[in-house]
Amino acid sequence: MPRSRRGKRGSGKPGSLRQEVLQLSAKASLKGIKNGVKGESGASDDELASDILSHYSSASETTSVLEEGTGGEQVDEQTAQEETEDKLKQCIDNLMDKSAKTRLAALESLRQAFSSRVLYDFLTERRLTVSDCLERSLKKGSGEEQAAAATVFALLCIQLEGGDEAEEGFKILRPVLTAILNDNSASIVARQSCARALGMCCYVSAAEEGEDLIKSLALLESIFMSSYPNREGTLPTPKPGSPGLHGAALQAWSLLVTLCPASRMAVLLDLHLPKLQACLQSNDVNYRIAVGETIALLVELGRDINEEFEVDDSESLCECLKGLATDGNKHRAKNDRRKQRSIFREVLHYIENEDFTEEKIRFGVESVYIDSWVRRRIYDAFKEILESGVRHHLQFNPLLRDIFGLGPPIILDPTIKGNKISRFEKHLFNSAAFKARTKQRNKVRDKRADVM
Repeated sequence: MPRSRRGKRGSGKPGSLRQEVLQLSAKASLKGIKNGVKGESGASDDELASDILSHYSSASETTSVLEEGTGGEQVDEQTAQEETEDKLKQCIDNLMDKSAKTRLAALESLRQAFSSRVLYDFLTERRLTVSDCLERSLKKGSGEEQAAAATVFALLCIQLEGGDEAEEGFKILRPVLTAILNDNSASIVARQSCARALGMCCYVSAAEEGEDLIKSLALLESIFMSSYPNREGTLPTPKPGSPGLHGAALQAWSLLVTLCPASRMAVLLDLHLPKLQACLQSNDVNYRIAVGETIALLVELGRDINEEFEVDDSESLCECLKGLATDGNKHRAKNDRRKQRSIFREVLHYIENEDFTEEKIRFGVESVYIDSWVRRRIYDAFKEILESGVRHHLQFNPLLRDIFGLGPPIILDPTIKGNKISRFEKHLFNSAAFKARTKQRNKVRDKRADVM
């Protein structure tokens, strides 16, 4: 579910996270002793805290780990971190190179680094330089460079954990992202990337402010609403590449919808649900799937606000969903048919029975449960930006851990194996955190209703 109001990380001092983790880890140790799960080593709390801190690194995943059965050769963590930072500094310098090829290579390297590691301390000191370089690429670069720069900027906001620094950067670059997204002559790939970046950056950095949220929602609506049927109920003939753009804008919009207060949601449901049902007839399979998932999300939010919420002409909607869930049209690619049937079976099952197929995402020794359409939209949005690095960020990035109710990062020392939490305990903790966040979200909605 959407995150509750949280304190801005940007105002904290570097290293404050270490102290917080250290304190929480020590508390966890004491709790383990009380519950009879203390490790066989019998280490004291001070020794445990010291060991945990010695293995902590916010800069990379190269934290020293003792491999079993190899004699325990230890990596020089400090040296590895310095080498990584030197490479990143060079990439940042290359963003200002005259060669477009060099700039693209630098953007790709930064994308990979930002996706696979947590670099808060490093980037806090260089955020203005990086933002300036990305702004230059967005304004003057080719379509490919603009697309890459928009993605890196979204990753930068995630790296800055949605704090004051991320919000400041978003306010500066939002007009540039908006201009590209609205430019019909711009590259479709660049416009898609800007749509995703706009949704993600607003979600993590400025979503608490009603004005920013409304402006972003309206902009994204203006993009995908061009796919809506005309007054005669006929869908417009899509231009080349437009279904992909409409899908990206719709998914970014649906991510931000999860933050809307109840008063705003009622308006959005009345406006968009009937039009989206008509878009299920789109010829583009990926856009149809995005529409189907958005319909399920909106219905879930409607039921969240009012238990008696019902979709207008639900019989017609269910008939359409059944057809898509059993589509055997031979002119469609086999993989497209399989993917479409799978998604629309889930959507139909939820609309008819209010039942969601839970998914479990494992990372490290933890798991996060995707047990609603809202949580799936949020997870999929981060996965699209972070790609294979999403699990690393779930494990170590305080922003994602806050959003999914996971608590502070768990730092494990390989020499301490007795403090493992059972699978059942982790499930109970996640469930309790999820319920607490749901209650808090409803309170925040009520407080922000007048703002919206």
